[in-house]
Amino acid sequence: MSSVTISEVIILIAATLLASSFATYLVFYSNIIQNNIATSIGAVRQQMNIRVKIVYATINESERCFIIYVKNVGYLPIHNSSFSFIDLYVGPYRRATLYRYDPNGGVGYFSIVDSDGDGVWEVGETAVLKAYYEVSTFNEEPLYEAKIYISNGIGDSYLFTPPP
Repeated sequence: MSSVTISEVIILIAATLLASSFATYLVFYSNIIQNNIATSIGAVRQQMNIRVKIVYATINESERCFIIYVKNVGYLPIHNSSFSFIDLYVGPYRRATLYRYDPNGGVGYFSIVDSDGDGVWEVGETAVLKAYYEVSTFNEEPLYEAKIYISNGIGDSYLFTPPP
C-alpha cells in the first residue's frame, strides 16, 4: 500500500512542477507579446503625430528651383536630424523627379529652411523647401506636382501651375 501512496505523491509532485513550468512559460511569453504590441502601437501613434501639408508651390526660374511651402500640421516637431529621411518628388504631372535632402542644396537635391531658422520644424511652422533642377527641360508643362513623403509620418501632395 505504501508503494502506491509514494508513487501517487511522486506523480502529484511531477504534475505540479510541470504545470507551474508551463504557467511560467505562458506568463513570460505573454509579456513579450504585450511589449511588442505596445511598441508597435507607439510607432503607429508617432507616425500619426508627424504630418505635413503642402501649402503652396511655384517655380523660380532665375534660381532654377522649385519652391515649396510646407506646414507642419502634426503634433510633434521635426528635427533637422530627420530631414534626410524626407523624400520630395517635384516635376511635371505624373513625371515628378525624386529630390534628396542636402542642407546646401544643389542640383538633384532640396534644402529646408524653417521659419525661425533654429533647425527644428516646429508644430504649426511653415518651412521653405527648395528643390534645384539642372536645366528646364519641362517645356512649359501646364501642370506640375509636388509630393513629400516622411519615413516616420504622413506626407502630402500638391498640384500647381507654373507662374505666367
